[in-house]
Amino acid sequence: MSDAKAVAVNKEMSGLSRAAVLLLSLGELNAAEVLKHLGPKEVQRIGIAMASQRNISKDNVISVLDHFLESIEGGTGLGIGSDEYIRATLKQALGGDKADAVIDRILLGATTKGLDTLKWMDPRGVADIIRFEHPQIQSIVLSYLDPDQAAQVLPHLPENTQMDLIMRVAALESVQPAALQELNDIMERQFSGGTGSKSKKIGGIKKTADIMNYLDSAIESRLMESIKDADEDLGQEIADLMFVFDNLAEVDDRGVQAILREVSTDVLVLALKGADDEVQEKIFKNMSKRASELLRDDLEAMGPVKLSEVEAAQKEILTVARRMADAGEIVLGGSGEEMV
Repeated sequence: MSDAKAVAVNKEMSGLSRAAVLLLSLGELNAAEVLKHLGPKEVQRIGIAMASQRNISKDNVISVLDHFLESIEGGTGLGIGSDEYIRATLKQALGGDKADAVIDRILLGATTKGLDTLKWMDPRGVADIIRFEHPQIQSIVLSYLDPDQAAQVLPHLPENTQMDLIMRVAALESVQPAALQELNDIMERQFSGGTGSKSKKIGGIKKTADIMNYLDSAIESRLMESIKDADEDLGQEIADLMFVFDNLAEVDDRGVQAILREVSTDVLVLALKGADDEVQEKIFKNMSKRASELLRDDLEAMGPVKLSEVEAAQKEILTVARRMADAGEIVLGGSGEEMV
């Protein structure tokens, strides 16, 4: 496989797709050994990526393996015994998302227990566990979960309680040890584990905005309208901290280029179908002339598409952007997003 062809294949694949192909190439036993060291979110993301792979070409496999070998050449001789080597390898495979949490799980022997067990569960399962708990307990659990998981749990709770829970999350700042222990005890009725002795900073308006970012657009709009009806100032604060697709126009060029490297062409075309001119031009500007011309042609050739499909594609790109921002790889400006 020529170097030029390998580069072309790698550019078409996101870091997550490369990781999926690599694991599929390792075989079941070896892939399982890798996955058992990852956190719940990483397992979920890479599992979905593995399931979505279809008809992987020989060129793709060779390119991914070559890329992986090149990425570890700068590590230790055997790739063993180096924290930095492991961290770099996982960042390369997973795009840098939550590398610290994964390293803790591998290098410090962290185990999943207590509240952390919820992060391994499907959203409906979490909702079923907390459904009959006090709303304050429910809001703490939502604050404890990662924003995208919390956003998946919320729709499974009664619709007439959703706004109240979001308001409670916004009002939270921290949880004292006794309250955290009480919550952990509730979880211990079904799981084993313990909790620490320090208060934990969770919740708040920023956390609420993060959860809202991941909600289905229809649910997000309904809740935002209800929040503004109840407390207009709070609603505006949440809205100011939300990062929406149009805000990509305000991300610096280097950040946009980094995001584009992690997004497939099919998703990008669909997302831009519903984007305003400013966002489209921002994307075109940060692509090669040839790539931007092809993208424009694809957009013009695309027929009518469902709004829900466009919104899903935009959400997927925003998820990539937020993940990279959380990992410190890019800075999201605009719409009140906190600078890193």
